[in-house]
Amino acid sequence: MIKTLALSYGEQYAVQEEAQRSKGDGRSSIHYPALFLFVGDKVAPAIGPVLDSCERKWDNTGGVMALHAVSGAKSEETDRSKSGSDAGGKDRVLAMALPDMAGSDPRTVRHELYRKFHEDTCYLAEMNKVIRRLSNSIADYGRLYSSFDVIHLSIITRVDDPLNVLLPEITLLARAILSQSFKSVQSDLYALINEREQGDNFGYSSSVGLAFLRELDRMQAKDYTFNAPLLVTEDGLSIPVSHGPSALFDLVYLLSDKNERGMMSTHGMDDNYEIISHISLLKNRVRPTSDQATGHGGYNNMTFKSGIRGSTGRQGYASAGFSGVRRPNVQIALAVLYHAFGRLAAGMREGSPWTMRERQSLLGLDPDSLREHATQLVPEKDGLSEMTGLMSHGRPSYNELKQMSLREAEQQLFGDGGEAYFRNNFVAESNRRVEGIHPIRGWRALLAAQETATPAVTFYQLAEWTADRDEGGSVLHALRQHMNGLRSAIVSAQDELEDLYAESVERQPFQRVPLFDKRTVRNFIHYLFSAVYGKKYELLCMESELALCSRLESALEQLHVESVARVKAMETLQEDLRITVMDSIGRTNETTGQNVMEYYRVVTEEVMKDIETRRGAGIFFSEKYMGSISKLLEQGKETVAERLIAICQREILTADPFALSFEEELLRRANVAAAYENRQVLSKEELFKRLYHNLEDGATINVRLFEYTQEHRHEEKYFFGDSASEFLRYAFGVDETTRIYRLGFVHEQRRSGVEKLNLMGGFHLEDLLYYRNGKVYYETYAKNGYQLHGLSEEQLPEMR
Repeated sequence: MIKTLALSYGEQYAVQEEAQRSKGDGRSSIHYPALFLFVGDKVAPAIGPVLDSCERKWDNTGGVMALHAVSGAKSEETDRSKSGSDAGGKDRVLAMALPDMAGSDPRTVRHELYRKFHEDTCYLAEMNKVIRRLSNSIADYGRLYSSFDVIHLSIITRVDDPLNVLLPEITLLARAILSQSFKSVQSDLYALINEREQGDNFGYSSSVGLAFLRELDRMQAKDYTFNAPLLVTEDGLSIPVSHGPSALFDLVYLLSDKNERGMMSTHGMDDNYEIISHISLLKNRVRPTSDQATGHGGYNNMTFKSGIRGSTGRQGYASAGFSGVRRPNVQIALAVLYHAFGRLAAGMREGSPWTMRERQSLLGLDPDSLREHATQLVPEKDGLSEMTGLMSHGRPSYNELKQMSLREAEQQLFGDGGEAYFRNNFVAESNRRVEGIHPIRGWRALLAAQETATPAVTFYQLAEWTADRDEGGSVLHALRQHMNGLRSAIVSAQDELEDLYAESVERQPFQRVPLFDKRTVRNFIHYLFSAVYGKKYELLCMESELALCSRLESALEQLHVESVARVKAMETLQEDLRITVMDSIGRTNETTGQNVMEYYRVVTEEVMKDIETRRGAGIFFSEKYMGSISKLLEQGKETVAERLIAICQREILTADPFALSFEEELLRRANVAAAYENRQVLSKEELFKRLYHNLEDGATINVRLFEYTQEHRHEEKYFFGDSASEFLRYAFGVDETTRIYRLGFVHEQRRSGVEKLNLMGGFHLEDLLYYRNGKVYYETYAKNGYQLHGLSEEQLPEMR
């Protein structure tokens, strides 16, 4: 729960930071409308991430629409749980029904899909309605775009999805309808190769993927033609749609989760989703007249197409790689939360300046307070005088009494009456009063107030004060020493009482009145109650104080258990936060995640000190801030975390040290430990060099090729960021005189980071390792009766 809460807070901070305009960052705008067409069930997880990326990057995504061609769709609105996202919360993802594949035989599924589609006109009729409605919806957002002459159609599919057997029909129908609203439809295909997911079905999956790639080679041939009655009117009349001779797609990008080096991407397909949105922006971006990157080379689609065509004239395929260097905002927020908590906990743990006498006095445990409290537990001593009114047994003379001991004389005079009276009127009342004492109740309000006072008394101190140890500072130990003293005094008093009882009446110092025997006996009775029961009263006072201390001892033990439990809860919470932030930092790049904990410990400390300087010591424990941690812990550790998160969001993360550009922040963070002798100061140039190489390494092309020679390779590389920043000026100068690739910039007024998109093209399908490895499976499955195409063998190109 703590991890979920902390990560949610970190991600919320990251989202706020990446809402670029809040930090003076600017987003790009696209020139023409854009439509994303997702084909197949397997591509559903891409819908949300692609549209969300566009939402972050493009200023005018309000009119961007998406269409999902999916099997057995029941409604026009895609199920967002299926697509994996709510697409930024907008209802602009429409579903378009294709034949249902449920229960289909894998041996014939692609062939049957093709047959069902062409035999049942209901699919075409419904597709016409959905695409027309979508086209009209796009027209409603015309004010968002600079021009409505062109629409960019981006088609995304998984190569191993059987539904892409209908890709030509879907693409040409969409283009035909869109052409009625736009002068030109520029269409690109993004074919995703998910090699990680093949698992136990690698043979069949590879065969389906190869079947699609073979069909794709046909679609991209320069002499490719197509003619079919795809347009359907409301009256069911069909109108033919023709294409060619020319390649079906302007450009085809093959994107795998295995990169050019043969390594699986740590981000899975996520980088490919970013690539799709970034290429879409690169090709369709409005370049402001004030664009500072004009002299740095922008993207030109014709130049790229020409570059990947090669000397043979055969159009090549393209791929891309993507990486980004951003301020690690999630990790920063988590580190701040951890260090803020650590500072508060350390402040609560600091040794209290209270002396032993002050600690005892605070809790009413000093000897004077104990004695005073004990006297209130015993009835007034004056009540002993009322015992003289007790009825005596008979009228013994003084001569009879004087030879007796005091105990015998009392027994002769009153039997057990004196004891009973004292027990009922003094001992029982004292016991009743002791039973009514509940120290912990009185302490709660007192300690709650002390916890927010300055200096505070926290449960950390209370755990120490109430510890069962023979050390200075433990009020529990001091109380037990006092109780031991009381026990000794009680034993001595009991012995003295027994000694007094054993003395003879004749030797006692009371007034004898000659010839007045009764008066002498009366004087003895007064003496008996004063001396003996006075001693018993003193003994009762000590016993009552001991009983009081016993209840206080139990209360201190309870207070110790509660305080230790709170301390452990704080330690557990701190450890949960530490694990969360360290796990998060561990998933960052070595450079971008460097020294996050060290640097933000210093920054958090400085910001919190500044707040205390301006608003007073102990401000973080005032009701406006944390308030009573004990009360928060009673509601659970999550409540403590939530309150601290609110403080971090409101008071700490909004401070000036968090408004640095990513370059300056990274440089300061890299050098946070430079004061140590074993560290060297990292120069800005060295940092930029690391960043440059990290971006380049991270943007490795996401496709694995087999013996792809350099002469056929055409590369272009683009930075997305503030082209006037020091880092991008450095990047432009690297290998400026020797580079063999085209370098460009997409200028965005940005302080939060920089991204890099590497484009590469010129290869052919037979250059793909996926193609070469899958060919043997494809041929084997085909020989064993698998119908992997809708077209006949004669209509397909030769396998290369």
